[in-house]
Amino acid sequence: MFRSKLKTIILSISVTILAASLISFPQESFDASIRGLNMWWEIVFPSLLPFFIVSEMLIGFGVVKFIGVLLEPLMRPLFKVPGVGGFVWAMGMASGFPAGAKFTARLRQEGQLTQIEAERLVSFTNSSNPLFIFGAVSIGFFHNTHLGILLALAHYLGNICVGIIMRFYGNETPEDDSKKQKKSKIRSALSALHQTRLKDNRPIGKLLGDAVNSSIQTLLMVGGFIILFSVVNKLLYHLHITAILAKTVELLLSSLSFPEMLSIPFISGLFEITSGSQLTSLVNESTLLQKAMITSFILGFSGFSVQAQVASILAQTDIRFKPFFLARILQGMFASLFALILWKPVYVRFNNSEQPSNALPVGFFGDGTWTGHFYHQLIEIGPIITIFSLLVYVIILVFRLRNN
Repeated sequence: MFRSKLKTIILSISVTILAASLISFPQESFDASIRGLNMWWEIVFPSLLPFFIVSEMLIGFGVVKFIGVLLEPLMRPLFKVPGVGGFVWAMGMASGFPAGAKFTARLRQEGQLTQIEAERLVSFTNSSNPLFIFGAVSIGFFHNTHLGILLALAHYLGNICVGIIMRFYGNETPEDDSKKQKKSKIRSALSALHQTRLKDNRPIGKLLGDAVNSSIQTLLMVGGFIILFSVVNKLLYHLHITAILAKTVELLLSSLSFPEMLSIPFISGLFEITSGSQLTSLVNESTLLQKAMITSFILGFSGFSVQAQVASILAQTDIRFKPFFLARILQGMFASLFALILWKPVYVRFNNSEQPSNALPVGFFGDGTWTGHFYHQLIEIGPIITIFSLLVYVIILVFRLRNN
């Protein structure tokens, strides 16, 4: 009882301080809101929406169940999750945060995952997509295409390690044991596809409308969290809370022979990965290897902004958030370690420019690279995709309200 009252008091004080800070720093809050809105408007919404819609339709048509039966011999012994986890894992890597949580929650609601399996799966299927790692971080912030290869390898290898460790999480249930007896044959996979389609007997038009409606609702929630944490991160900086927290981090960085200037970017990255990665790239006192390790940890930890998005999605199910949070800490440490291990064999060996480790090869920025071209193209057409999608969403919503 006392703990519950204490929690209520802390939350009330925190919200009050946040409201007072918004009033005290109106211009800074507004600028941070615009920054978060632009990122959602230009990049997040248009890049995630197609994946969300197509994935919802794949689940409805039974294709995910088909894939799950085929991948059962791989996913079960390696990660101790059903074969459908392979689909979630692939979509999570391709589309980025918070796709893994959304698809895991959806499969849990359909009964294709047990609670323990869902908690294992969500712990390693949420990751940054290649577009963000190569386009935004590597090219946009560091102006270095080669660094993107190192960051991506470290990030996804860290994901795999987390998945292998999390296979030991939780106890098996009779439902788990029964699933192990399923054979992954093409015939049984096709049968599962057909049965799933018959069970979900919605017409194609209704299925498509539901997919658009669900996807846009999720992305609207994601946009709200991005804007909120962009403002919170800026307010923490102006209230000097970031600097106070950075003093503690400085001791840890000093013990690892890292420059103390990386402490504030590190703290910022714990709240929001974009600002943290950008601030890290601007620290000239550190080597590129040190900045790569800090950025890898930030990408693996995902930031409280992404974690809040995941927590909101998981709250719709019985999937607990604590295993996901602990997995983020593990992935951050694994990603930093892999960045250190792969530095010489991957970055130094294949970087033909032979520049010193603290140099930034600006010649790779944008022009002549597919990642830079695609990233800038997405920024140009992203708002058009967002406006069109929102109009479709409004039309679907109006028709459903009229029918009701």
